[in-house]
Amino acid sequence: MNAADPLGLPVTVPSTALFTDRYELTMVQAALRAGTAHRRAAFEVFTRRLPEGRRYGVLAGTGRVLDAVTNFRFGSEELDFLRERRVVDEPTLDWLAGYRFSGSVHGYPEGEVYFPGSPVLRVEGTFAECVVLETVILSILNHDSAVAAAASRMAVAAAGRRLTEMGARRTHELSAVAAARAAYIGGFDATSDLAAGFRYGIPTAGTSAHAFTLLHDTERDAFTAQVSSMGRGTTLLVDTYDVAEAVRTAVEVAGPELGAVRIDSGDLLLLAHRVRHQLDELGAHDTRIVVTSDLDEYAIASLAAAPVDAYGVGTQLVTGSGHPTCSMVYKLVARADSDDPAAPLRPVAKKSMGGKLSIGGVKWAARELDEDGTAAAEVIGTGEIPAELAGQELTVELVREGEVLAREPLEVPRERHRRARAGLPLSAAQLSRGEPVLPTRYA
Repeated sequence: MNAADPLGLPVTVPSTALFTDRYELTMVQAALRAGTAHRRAAFEVFTRRLPEGRRYGVLAGTGRVLDAVTNFRFGSEELDFLRERRVVDEPTLDWLAGYRFSGSVHGYPEGEVYFPGSPVLRVEGTFAECVVLETVILSILNHDSAVAAAASRMAVAAAGRRLTEMGARRTHELSAVAAARAAYIGGFDATSDLAAGFRYGIPTAGTSAHAFTLLHDTERDAFTAQVSSMGRGTTLLVDTYDVAEAVRTAVEVAGPELGAVRIDSGDLLLLAHRVRHQLDELGAHDTRIVVTSDLDEYAIASLAAAPVDAYGVGTQLVTGSGHPTCSMVYKLVARADSDDPAAPLRPVAKKSMGGKLSIGGVKWAARELDEDGTAAAEVIGTGEIPAELAGQELTVELVREGEVLAREPLEVPRERHRRARAGLPLSAAQLSRGEPVLPTRYA
């Protein structure tokens, strides 16, 4: 079962109906039998805390969530699987066969920053149609937001220097595509993963690895072959044998018009300075220096004073730089007492030990600004928003009566994140461990 991509991108998306936990469907079965499945309900996605030491979170994956909701359809193959495994009964299978989300979704726009308690997504509809979306929504937002937060920190550390995501070989082949998308939102400029370029139009980059040099009888032969194929503006990998000799050979082969050299091992700080000095002595003043080799935001920051022009980041980026999830949850916060569509929603909330309390009620969120227009607090409340916060609301309408309203090209959330990050206090850019840069206040 496939649906064409609404933005015209060259990929169809399969059904997401089984990207869910079994208990979502067994809850639907029990609720159908009890007559409570069609009560109106509101679920909210939020995190109780940021990963340790992080100053802000970055919301990414909203666009993929909208696709997942659109493609949440139970076709014959999915229904046969559920029937054969006796997951749910026949009345529930009949209900699933006709499933089409008809509710509404509100949330922070993709690329926005968030803080503990921020209601980054709200899903409203009947209990049954909302509860089945929990797992797929959380799997997308938790992964993508973790990668985007790591990417944002790396972009801050890079201070305008070019960043290429190159972590496809360090994660699942499908998560690699999602990670490249999230990294682009967080501030990366390109990806090495062609599937991500194909699916989302992200610029791609890459030339050769050490295997290409080792294939040839000499390093000079390898460089000559690459320049002959790709032109003088290519990037030559210079750390296979001896860096200084490789740089000399690279300029001899390509001339001072050589686009870039890449260093993938060793003391990157020392080598970058040596290579820059050598390139300048050889007349290759415009040849750029690209560094790779297990970088994270701290390694990038340590190279701030080095003559480095671009970074390639893999493992640490696609694994969230030590925090592979955001610990977002999907909680029922309000529900009706009957299945009458006009019945009002009343707040409900989980009460438990261990810091897992939640706050009931459908919430609004706004960002309070100081006199200079810099963000000062994340304010969350229920009911009417205070007049002094009017115009600072964060939540937007994403889906109305099952119809998606807010699909947008990837450049939009990328630019939105840049603006949102720029609007935070300067301490948001600090990589040292600390509390969230904005306090969360409940009105």
